[in-house]
Amino acid sequence: MSTVRAIDLVLPEIEVHLAGARIDGQLVLDLRSTLVDPVVKVELVGRGYFRWLEEENTEWDYEKSTACTNQAVYVSKTQNFHIKDGWLDSGVHTFDFHFTFPPNIPSTFTSKIGCVSYFVQGTCCSSQVVLAQEERCLLLQGTAGDHGRHVKDTAPLMVEVRKDVVYFCCFRCGSVTLRISLEKNIFCPSDTIVFMIDIANRTRKYVRKVIFALHCIVLYSGFSSRGEPRSLEDRSEVTRLKSQPDTAPFEAMRVTSALVLPKPMPVTSSLMENKIMAFRYELVGTSDLPCTTSTIVVRVPIIIAA
Repeated sequence: MSTVRAIDLVLPEIEVHLAGARIDGQLVLDLRSTLVDPVVKVELVGRGYFRWLEEENTEWDYEKSTACTNQAVYVSKTQNFHIKDGWLDSGVHTFDFHFTFPPNIPSTFTSKIGCVSYFVQGTCCSSQVVLAQEERCLLLQGTAGDHGRHVKDTAPLMVEVRKDVVYFCCFRCGSVTLRISLEKNIFCPSDTIVFMIDIANRTRKYVRKVIFALHCIVLYSGFSSRGEPRSLEDRSEVTRLKSQPDTAPFEAMRVTSALVLPKPMPVTSSLMENKIMAFRYELVGTSDLPCTTSTIVVRVPIIIAA
């Protein structure tokens, strides 16, 4: 039976912590009996890690894949508590701890390839034996990124795409034009992206719906098992909205829509800033062309800054 009856971390009720902010908490130990020469500590750790498999040579007759990995440590701090007289009596003992997050660290992030995670861990040891340990994950909103370079991007933005509607491979029957307009393209996590959609339907069919989604494009920079540099770009959907304008044949329509951004989310950044991952975003509008298997796609670059 362990000397430690229970160990607990008491943290502030903050849903999302901010880079550069301070976190105050308590480590609570409940001992069954006296503990001699204990080591009691709390650690704040933030790490980034990813891994993917890629085929080594597509011309080979057999399949052989290699793992590409990389990792980074964004914060690693430890607070050791002084134990008066070198022992702790039975009962409940409370230890206050304080940490400050570094200002330039990335946000909490998870994908099918990798993650950036932060946690606080409390440990009680005796004679180099871990008697009890408690860990709590933290959500963190990072502020990494050169925000000054985005000042020029505060002007209104409009992107338009026109696509001809073709039936039976050669019979052309009009076109569809999709335009997305924004008053700005710099946003913060938890902001609402408000945008206008103009649809010009020059066909004999209805344009029934348009799907809007915010895509996060991540560039991973890693190494193979032989130490060779590798990179991979992966796209994931952050949030989406389905609009059903039902634009009639040979009519034009304007619709105003909005997407709410989550928090936390990585800010737009480079590999130099995040060490192993770079983040960028696109607002993507997609609509199926009437009575065809084709689609029209509009991509608008969006900047996420904190």
